[in-house]
Amino acid sequence: MVTTIAEAKKALDGTWKNKEAPAYLEAVRLVDDTITGTCRPAIAFAAFKKVAAQQGLLKSTRPSAALTTLDQLWSRSKMPPGWIPISARASC
Repeated sequence: MVTTIAEAKKALDGTWKNKEAPAYLEAVRLVDDTITGTCRPAIAFAAFKKVAAQQGLLKSTRPSAALTTLDQLWSRSKMPPGWIPISARASC
């Protein structure tokens, strides 16, 4: 997972399907420009993500088990007052 400009630089120095592709060369330039302070990190990350997707290297991340649990708990807390889920109701 790439989360910093330094990690993007290291990843770009690694193995890519086509290091001559215009999008790859642009990402390298923008990451280098960000390191020198002449480009915003968000722009470099967008270029990095674009080329990674184009070359089939972008992996989608699934939410962690903890985040999934928190999402479920939050969803339950947004239910209308007095609402009881079917699974929590007494059965006959």
